[in-house]
Amino acid sequence: MDEDGGIPRTDGQDGDPTATRCMRELDRAEALRLVATVSLGRIVFTQHALPAVRPVNHLVEGEDIIVRIHDDGALASLVGPADTPGVVVAYEADAIDPVTHLGWSVVVTGYACPVADADEAARFASLLRPWVGHPMTRALRIRPDLVTGFRLEAERTLPEPAARG
Repeated sequence: MDEDGGIPRTDGQDGDPTATRCMRELDRAEALRLVATVSLGRIVFTQHALPAVRPVNHLVEGEDIIVRIHDDGALASLVGPADTPGVVVAYEADAIDPVTHLGWSVVVTGYACPVADADEAARFASLLRPWVGHPMTRALRIRPDLVTGFRLEAERTLPEPAARG
């Protein structure tokens, strides 16, 4: 944070809302690498046949996104039988400066399955601390099928040519 408590600006951006920006598409590897740099995202799932969204903290292991859930929460509905491929979800994470509007956003679509191995679940429990007072008893693994993302960047401008005299 800067001395005013805000997000520090980089590359000389002055927060001008009319500044020229471009949107660059991210490849899969870069998108997943960026998701791993933040700890908060949003999981999108179906609840009572309607879309629902919940903020959750996560970690990235390889290409998989791991989140923890508690038994009586809305996300518990995503834990199906072990012999199924999982439930389709979307996961979105981003880091966009509210002043300069520069940053990135990534959406991962894939199948969420419960982490069945007790040792693996215990390891995730030690790495992912709940942000709420509910005991988090389970973990979900989201295996990405489709990964899309973009970076909002300042438009690069060429310097003005020197005047001939």
